[in-house]
Amino acid sequence: MLLTFDPWRTGTVAADVSLAAHASEEALCRRRASRLASLLGAAAAGSALYRRVLAGRDPAAVRLEDLPVANKTDLMADFKSWVADPALDPDGLRRFVADRANIAEPYLDRYMVWESSGSTGEPGLFVQDAAAMAVYDVLEAMRRPVLRPLQRWLDPWGLAERIAFVGATGGHFASTVSVERLRRLQPGLAERLRSFSFLQPIDALVAELNAFAPTVLTTYPSAAVLLAHERRSGRMTASPHEIWTGGEGFSPARRTFVKSAFGCPVANSYGASEFLSLAFECAGGVLHLNSDWAILEPVDARGHAVPMGQAGATTLLTNLANHVQPLIRYDLGDRVTLLATPCACGSSLPAIEVKGRDDDTLVFRGDHGAPPVKIVPLAVSTVLEEEAGLFDFQLVQQAPGDLLLRTGRHGTDAQAMLQKARKMLLAYLAAQGASGVHVHCRVGESASCGPSGKMKRVVSSLHGVRS
Repeated sequence: MLLTFDPWRTGTVAADVSLAAHASEEALCRRRASRLASLLGAAAAGSALYRRVLAGRDPAAVRLEDLPVANKTDLMADFKSWVADPALDPDGLRRFVADRANIAEPYLDRYMVWESSGSTGEPGLFVQDAAAMAVYDVLEAMRRPVLRPLQRWLDPWGLAERIAFVGATGGHFASTVSVERLRRLQPGLAERLRSFSFLQPIDALVAELNAFAPTVLTTYPSAAVLLAHERRSGRMTASPHEIWTGGEGFSPARRTFVKSAFGCPVANSYGASEFLSLAFECAGGVLHLNSDWAILEPVDARGHAVPMGQAGATTLLTNLANHVQPLIRYDLGDRVTLLATPCACGSSLPAIEVKGRDDDTLVFRGDHGAPPVKIVPLAVSTVLEEEAGLFDFQLVQQAPGDLLLRTGRHGTDAQAMLQKARKMLLAYLAAQGASGVHVHCRVGESASCGPSGKMKRVVSSLHGVRS
């Protein structure tokens, strides 16, 4: 099957999503209940792990809250028992994602594969079949708000658009795989949809974007803020007509700054490696959970449900679309609030607020009097994870040229890993034009947490440089 794409199934999902847009809350509840029973039945039949969990229970009668909480570490350690296809082997998948040439290639001719960035520890491997991809494709296409209605009316197929994705383009991350898959599914998009790496020096990135002149820019909030500074300075001449962000926290102040700098509408979305399209904004800027295909349970530190309108210590995800790799009450690590007051837009899809990753941009003095060098947090995380293999870390900027790199791990192996990461980080910073930086390493030191309740992995303690 070409690129894990099933036209018939996609059309069927599209018809259902179209109907659900006008469905009542009760109708959405019936969809969830039916899909949950189907998911649990498939898990009991195909997954040895969930066969044990659900032994002797009727999937249609099981209450979700009575099932155990799952986390990435335990599931990855028991991967063969977890997945519903015995052909899925974790070692084979790791070899597959280790080769960048395989980005958007179908694994075993039927699965899309991506890895998580490792923001809460070692990366996870996530496998999607054609059924899951159909749901993600349709939600992306039909639930995103239209930021320029007239343009969409005049050009419904987006033939005049030039779309730039700015992110970590060298790994099998969900966004990168999705962009490359779309380019292959729609050859006409190949020249009008391009990925740009934010790991390169900012002047090189800006030069590439200026040459491409995108009408649509999609990236992470921290990268959008950095590019907004370049736009304000006059170095970035590219003038997108709309900007899409996701993957990090996006404060109202930062969002306003980006919107003002580019003079165009900005929309944020919420997704994860575990479910690409969890929520999109309505015309009023409120995030709405795609509750017909995903269940989110905000819970406290003991795993108990919290009241509506209150943020949990973490959030549990049940993915109703993916039957090959069951994600049932999976601990996402984000703090989500299910709002008690219905949204003024009239949608029956629940309104939510999300406090996810909200790391800091690092600012260094430029070499030889050059302008300051700004490094977005996801670029730093990608270097440490992908190049150095370090996943349990926190990087703190203590002074303009002084960094602390620490890990909760202990022993000589941890020390060696930090030294390797230090070398890779210094080389990367020097390539960006920030030399003379000192990096101190500490093992066995717990990281501090930010206001979101999650560990901030890239932190600046300098006054006035937070973007």
